[in-house]
Amino acid sequence: MADKRRKRAAASLHILQPDAAGADIGAEGIFVAVPPDRDDKPVRRFPTFTCDLHRIADWLQQCGIRSIAMESTSVYWIPLHQILEERGLEVYLVNAQYVKNVPGRKTDVSDCQWIQYLHSVGLLRASFRPPAAICAIRSHWRHRENLIQMGAQHVRHMQKALDQMNLQIHHVLSDITGVSGQRILDAILEGDRDPVKLAQLCHGGVKSSQERIAKALEGDYRPEHLFALKESLTGYRSYQKMIANVDKEIEANFKGLPTADQAKAELRERTKKWPYQRQHYEPAFNLRKELCRIFGVDLTNVPGISAVTAHTILSEIGTDLSQFRNASTFASWLGLCPEKQIRGGKALYVRTRAVKNRVALALRLAAHSLHHADNYLGEFFRRMKRRLGPAQAITATAHKLARIIFHLLKTHQPYDDTVFPKHEYAQKRAETRAFAAKPPNSDFSSYPRRQNRPDEICSLGVHVN
Repeated sequence: MADKRRKRAAASLHILQPDAAGADIGAEGIFVAVPPDRDDKPVRRFPTFTCDLHRIADWLQQCGIRSIAMESTSVYWIPLHQILEERGLEVYLVNAQYVKNVPGRKTDVSDCQWIQYLHSVGLLRASFRPPAAICAIRSHWRHRENLIQMGAQHVRHMQKALDQMNLQIHHVLSDITGVSGQRILDAILEGDRDPVKLAQLCHGGVKSSQERIAKALEGDYRPEHLFALKESLTGYRSYQKMIANVDKEIEANFKGLPTADQAKAELRERTKKWPYQRQHYEPAFNLRKELCRIFGVDLTNVPGISAVTAHTILSEIGTDLSQFRNASTFASWLGLCPEKQIRGGKALYVRTRAVKNRVALALRLAAHSLHHADNYLGEFFRRMKRRLGPAQAITATAHKLARIIFHLLKTHQPYDDTVFPKHEYAQKRAETRAFAAKPPNSDFSSYPRRQNRPDEICSLGVHVN
């Protein structure tokens, strides 16, 4: 065993980054390792206070460190990452899966030393992180999503209080937080119990009749349930105010982003059959116009891609896709393409990686919405569903959407739905020619073939002999 260990130690890799450090970040302590020849104590532990983070940066600069790789849980890495970037260091946030320790290395000290060694020999890749301006928008957008979810909790509490009083508003109104629903709720909390008067508060666009609405508003009013309804409505409106404040911050951040060179003064005409309609969960400002100005292309023209989905792409990735070599790399980063594990010359499994990516989730939701779409992507989704099943069809369609978005953002060309039939036509034509050119001794020669007339043409426009 001793000889094997000495052989492994002797077969060390060539150092590619001599000025590299490693850090293992926790909630209460940060372990940092530098090369042994840079300091008498090459491994140090620092607390997580801000002054200590600056001490880490000073120590790394004194040791001549130019690049550092860090592994962290949760969001504890963000303050140190930002401070080190401001000091001019190249910071690598690495995936914990890529720095798995070998058996026996179970301490924080050995972890940071192992990270430093892997980084020095060039075996670590940095995780994707957008620019600071995009990160600010991403923080606001994620906070907005949390506020929407917390506001939805109060909506459920309102629905529960109404059900306990047998007020069947949800049977006659599609949304109790709409104009008609809030008018009725305010009148009920003010003491109005007449169902006919309450029904007259509905907006003219409500499809249910006045008689049916009045019948649904005959309930068993109880003080405890009215109190719960009042508190839940107050909480919901409070979150709506906070969401409006976040929208103002997002709009201000949008104004700070540069306009793309390919952006047009006026929006192009959409090729979608349905006109653009602002959804109730979109920000108050013209989100589609701002996204077109920043991207230089209208992503909402792609079937299934809404303004909120396009904003998710901007806030999570940004406008610069130069870190991805091609569309395949982009789809792999999203976890939308199969990963093949091979061992001993045999494929263990072929499946997509389990990743938590907000863009991938948004694209999956967009793909699911194409089930009844009357366009090429809708036909593609239904074809994949028949062949692979619902789950795999959603992944395959999301993968195609990712490639389309990558192409639009790289070329800034408008979306053209006519490209796909032409491409499939050319592909099927090539397959037909390859099938017709099969040698006589191929596997297909055992099957009798009908002798076609010279002027007979198949459906793809290719002569078949």
